[in-house]
Amino acid sequence: MHAIGTILRIKGLSVSFLVGRKRIDVLDNVNLELRKGEVLSLVGESGSGKSVLGISIIRLIPSNTSISGEIIYKGKNLLDLDKDSMRKIRGREIAWVPQNPDTMLNPTIRIGDQIGEVLVEHYGFTRKEAWETAIRILEDLGVNPPDERAKNYPHQLSGGMKQRALLAMGIAGKPNVLIVDEPTKGLDPIMKEILLESLKRIKNMKDSPAILLITHDLEFAEKLADTVAVMYCGQIIEVTKARRFFNSPLHPYSKLLLRALPSRELIPIPGKHPNIAKPPSGCRFRERCPYSKEKCMNEPLMFTLDGNKVKCWLYEHIRNSSDGIIKDNE
Repeated sequence: MHAIGTILRIKGLSVSFLVGRKRIDVLDNVNLELRKGEVLSLVGESGSGKSVLGISIIRLIPSNTSISGEIIYKGKNLLDLDKDSMRKIRGREIAWVPQNPDTMLNPTIRIGDQIGEVLVEHYGFTRKEAWETAIRILEDLGVNPPDERAKNYPHQLSGGMKQRALLAMGIAGKPNVLIVDEPTKGLDPIMKEILLESLKRIKNMKDSPAILLITHDLEFAEKLADTVAVMYCGQIIEVTKARRFFNSPLHPYSKLLLRALPSRELIPIPGKHPNIAKPPSGCRFRERCPYSKEKCMNEPLMFTLDGNKVKCWLYEHIRNSSDGIIKDNE
């Protein structure tokens, strides 16, 4: 069943990179839903496959990639679309804000022109109309003075300002889905707060896009997310309402992630994140998990508890006052 308001549904998505004769599985049977007006934060340690999921949605994956499953948008599987059809969706209906503005912004083009490019390409705006709209978008994001910043070249902007320029480029086409990849990377606390304010403005806009926020910065995610999805070694292992996640997460890995925060106990997660090319058998977290048992040698099912999902054998026998935990057959 599709959840009410679902705008993007990922079902059974698996992604592998082919390196020479070697196949490296990066995503394994990912199931996820993004709803209208929602901020879904995808969290986990670096190297877990979060960014690969983002670029898979917009089909910007390299040529040596094998991909299977479904990415359903407006009733169509994006994996079935040809390049021209996908090009019409990318940027206009589904936009991606990459994590490295220094490599994504063109150093020879003014910021206002870069923001307005999607309007010229997808909506037929004149350069003048696109420029004026770009200034309004910068103003909407709290950039001051917007007309002066539009005239700047990337090298004239701070790291935080460059990131907000990328956000402006992302929302210029009024997309239905906005994928924001590691926006706080390399930013100091002050710049993070400024960026946070811009994202809150986007979230509160009329007809705001559904936002997939990809981040390892849990404290940043806590201030924005409606729902949290946890990725570990290429798999989704928990999908929880944000309030539940930050107060009482379900998966042992999620508990340890939060415990490792400086604002909490600052206790590192034991062991190392496994090599995604050679993950452990069974539960991929079992070698680091304080609750590991013999059954964890088998891959756990995804269970549902009060609308939240968790991939862990600890929840196999738990029942609550209503329907309890049920097996998710997706």
